[in-house]
Amino acid sequence: MKRMMIALMSLALAIPALAQYGRPHYYRRHVVTTYHRPVMSLDVYYGLRLGGSFATVRSDDQYLHGGSMKAGLNVGAVAGFQLGYASPVYFETGVYYIEKGGEGRYEGSKFTYGLNYIEVPLLLKYRIDAARGFCIQPFAGGYLSGGVGGNIKDFGHRQAFGSFGRDGFKRFDGGLRLGLGMQFDLLYAEVGYDIGLSNISQDYFDSTRTGSLFATVGVNF
Repeated sequence: MKRMMIALMSLALAIPALAQYGRPHYYRRHVVTTYHRPVMSLDVYYGLRLGGSFATVRSDDQYLHGGSMKAGLNVGAVAGFQLGYASPVYFETGVYYIEKGGEGRYEGSKFTYGLNYIEVPLLLKYRIDAARGFCIQPFAGGYLSGGVGGNIKDFGHRQAFGSFGRDGFKRFDGGLRLGLGMQFDLLYAEVGYDIGLSNISQDYFDSTRTGSLFATVGVNF
């Protein structure tokens, strides 16, 4: 909670400073010229994101099964590129820090699984202009993640140990991302879901996969 409050305050302070770069169009145009005459222009945008995730870990191994949702932080920066002149389709990527995991019970004890990742999304967005200054952006694609921290907590025995390792989870994760974004001038908001496809269990005979519902707000400039 303290981390989320600090991040929210930081974004609130950053928005007024970024607003001075606002412009009548959604994104910054990069113009390709021939003989000093513009012949084509493509939109490029950059954004900041801040929000929360609500994640689960579903595993055949009951020791690692966290089927109840665990809340965490989701913060990142993105860049989007128009795929063709006058095209409504954009490719978006970036870097996020996202806290996933889950909660469950094993042999009568409550367990929480904290899985913190650096995540790179690879998305296609379709921009639909709904009103002046307002558009909606359904998106689909994938993501790649690398585990950077987190703990498995055994509340019954009051023990905690690292989530990634021999008795925990693999660091690499990847899967599908689906969602919907909305933008009004510089302000942006989105909701989506990460569907883990990689088996992050250390045991090849068990299947362990993540899932994460997320919501973020931010700015595009």
